[in-house]
Amino acid sequence: MMRLPSFLRRLPRRIALLAAALALVLLALRVWDTQRGPPLRPWHLVVPEELRAEAIDAADWPAYLAAEEAAFATVRAEVTGALEPEDRIPANRYFAGSPLHPARFARDWNRSFVLEPAGEPQGAVVLLHGLTDTPFSLRHVGARYAERGWVAIGIRLPAHGTVPAALTDVTWEDWLAATRLAVREARRRLGPERPLHVVGFSNGGALAVKYALDAAEDPRLPRPDRLVLVSPMVGITAFARFAGLAALPALLPRFAKAAWLGILPEFIPFKYNSFPVNGARQSHRLTMALQAQLQRQAAEGRLARLPPMLTFQSVVDFTVSTRAVVAALYERLPAQGSELVLFDINRNAKLGPLLTPATEAALERLLPPAPRHWRATIVTNAGPGQDAVLERSTEGGGTEERVRPLDLAWPREIYSLSHVALPFPVTDGLYGLDPDPAEAYGVQLGALAPRGERGVLAIAPDALLRLSSNPFFPYLLARIEEAIGPAP
Repeated sequence: MMRLPSFLRRLPRRIALLAAALALVLLALRVWDTQRGPPLRPWHLVVPEELRAEAIDAADWPAYLAAEEAAFATVRAEVTGALEPEDRIPANRYFAGSPLHPARFARDWNRSFVLEPAGEPQGAVVLLHGLTDTPFSLRHVGARYAERGWVAIGIRLPAHGTVPAALTDVTWEDWLAATRLAVREARRRLGPERPLHVVGFSNGGALAVKYALDAAEDPRLPRPDRLVLVSPMVGITAFARFAGLAALPALLPRFAKAAWLGILPEFIPFKYNSFPVNGARQSHRLTMALQAQLQRQAAEGRLARLPPMLTFQSVVDFTVSTRAVVAALYERLPAQGSELVLFDINRNAKLGPLLTPATEAALERLLPPAPRHWRATIVTNAGPGQDAVLERSTEGGGTEERVRPLDLAWPREIYSLSHVALPFPVTDGLYGLDPDPAEAYGVQLGALAPRGERGVLAIAPDALLRLSSNPFFPYLLARIEEAIGPAP
């Protein structure tokens, strides 16, 4: 047998040493980067106790609400009631004297809620919010269901609405167990015959699809009749796959800040700004489980058992992968009545060379050629130089495109929607471009146009630049109403 040269025999060992040295360098850079940031505050350190998946599966709705109240009591006692003087400022939502403090409002939308219809429920809807978010994000959709005679159940998923530190000690299995509980409660209130919908926003969209897949396999789970998905988190960035490694230095107490991808001021009443590594890790674990189950059920020919889906997605989305919505979900669906609605960029924004070539071509790259098994709808400019928009739709199995003008238009200053904007009307009191003065949440984030001198704002101006409400929300709501059916 020919003997390998000595340098080739040593090559694997050298590669391993090089990889180890590179890992140490990256670890050192991570430690250095985290130590530069602001210190951890009480809301980054206090972890309220919440029910875990096994306990949630054994609980009913009142038991879940009791555990939720206990978590908020912990926040009141160990965060709000224990703030240092430097944290007692108007820009801190955890300061009881702040105009942003949720307890000051007529309703604290951080908590689970039930919206009852005026009469006998015609149906029920479960509302699943996104990561770092709260039931606040789907309150407008829930209100429309209630107006149409449905009972709307907005559940606060575990580790949300309290303090960002709660996300350091939660798993996606806890979120899915809460989804099962909310569906059980919806079906209990409704009986077995009337329709049940599940609406999911972002991470909640992934939970909605995962629940529907589970229900298709487990006859003990109530099966929803329709899914409505808003910016669903079917796939996320590759960085989240390795997010757990970024937290390794946090195993040493001195480097606890390494457990966080972002440590920011908490100035939004119903959403976290700070983001722990575990949040990204659990979302990645959820999307990997979801995609594996989709692939398996597609291979087994079982996806026809899924309920029809109506999905709203911006063509450009910094948080989730729009391509994954198409390739990992819709391209696997058989003909079962689903529809994907894509909101195009504003092609009359006059940005010229400032738009990246990838953005301009995003729509053309997303959709496979017709015919498709599902209805594809595009909301886009009516024509060159026009702010007005229209709907272009191709039915499942067909190739003919139908065009319908919409009584809506792009605001001239907006070049695209964003991941977070879709479930909020422009009149939303917190996020709207033209907020309703009757809704007071201490600040009007969506109406701010941060132009001025540096160092004036208590927060970074770039936090206010992302579009936070949807000028096409009336269209989104009207399409959901079609799925709800006629008012009683």
